[in-house]
Amino acid sequence: MNIDTMRKLDYYAGVPLCFLGTVIKKVLSLFFRDRDPGSPPHNILFIELSEIGSTILADPAMRKAEEALHARLYFVIFQSNRPGLDLLNAISPENIFSIRDSGLLRIAGDSVRFFAWCRKNHIDTVVDLELFSRFTALLSGYSGATRRVGFHAFHNEGLYRGDFLTHRVAYNPHLHIAKNFIALVNALLSAKKEIPYSKTLVGDEEVSVRKVPADEQTKRAMLHKIGVSSPAFEEGRFRIVLFNTDASDLVPLRRWPEAYYIALARMVLERYPDVMVLLVGSPSERAGKERIVSSVGSGRCVNFAGFTSLTDLPALYSISSLMVTNDSGPAHFASVTDMPVFVLFGPETPKLYGPLGAMTPLYAGLACSPCVTAANHRKTACSDNVCLQIITPEQVFQAVRPNLDILPA
Repeated sequence: MNIDTMRKLDYYAGVPLCFLGTVIKKVLSLFFRDRDPGSPPHNILFIELSEIGSTILADPAMRKAEEALHARLYFVIFQSNRPGLDLLNAISPENIFSIRDSGLLRIAGDSVRFFAWCRKNHIDTVVDLELFSRFTALLSGYSGATRRVGFHAFHNEGLYRGDFLTHRVAYNPHLHIAKNFIALVNALLSAKKEIPYSKTLVGDEEVSVRKVPADEQTKRAMLHKIGVSSPAFEEGRFRIVLFNTDASDLVPLRRWPEAYYIALARMVLERYPDVMVLLVGSPSERAGKERIVSSVGSGRCVNFAGFTSLTDLPALYSISSLMVTNDSGPAHFASVTDMPVFVLFGPETPKLYGPLGAMTPLYAGLACSPCVTAANHRKTACSDNVCLQIITPEQVFQAVRPNLDILPA
């Protein structure tokens, strides 16, 4: 479903549904008391539907919930974003519920199935990771869980999502989102009721992503794929540099100009004759990347879109020298390896959404940036991303040079 359509539905249908749902819950509470939540959580459900990169950023919070509460973890996510969750292998496949996002009827039907699934799995705790989504508020409120943790608006205007939460957490717009996610789990660990949760310090040492190692067999298979895509490739002769030139439709303004990637590729290839640039992405992005390859005009610039699945990425990242990428899912996927990543930020800021791996942010920090926030539901009025256009290919080239100047052993 189109992202703007989903935003409109979440607002125009979600607000009244959350109000009505809250009224119904309060009336029912007069006759049916919630189960006593005195025992610690046993089955914790995390909700993150729409941002594939956030599944990686949520990993520290999920690990803390698992280790501190010794609970069994569950997850609900849009079907199109599930591969990002599968990459981490942090949740058992049978504990993941996928909601199809290809049409309103499918979303509605899967939501009804979700409520039954929650009761079948005895979900006693829900942690809603979404920033003020009305849809996930309804999923939380009617999940049957005794504890419902999420971000609450308090005195912020325009972020109404009903009154379903038992643990209302204050979203901190000055704190990295991974730390905000940990604050949700800390609310469950609090020995007393707080308004707002969570009055805790989240240390930098808590924010890290589990690594996904690639064995030699998968690395060899990836090198073979590269050889298939480019007859010029010779293992041991070329170093691999990755370009991710696309961004999700959620915030299309996160794309660095295509002409800039062309200029950067030419600089890298001219300076480093032992480097091969691979343009990575999904099969649907292949045509757009072919334009870049054609414009670069070098046999060492290869369209590699469609040659990999998400499960292949740890192997690809493990054999690559670095990646230059827009602020999008692959920047976060790279966190599961030690590959250096250079991320171009504009509508959002690395202070809040920077990947948790070996990341170097490239950010101009204009007066209007970041323009995409929780307060506007990631919808900006801007149609001219000067914040990214002002970052030149020369600047990015100078940033990556120290990594490429180091000759391989």
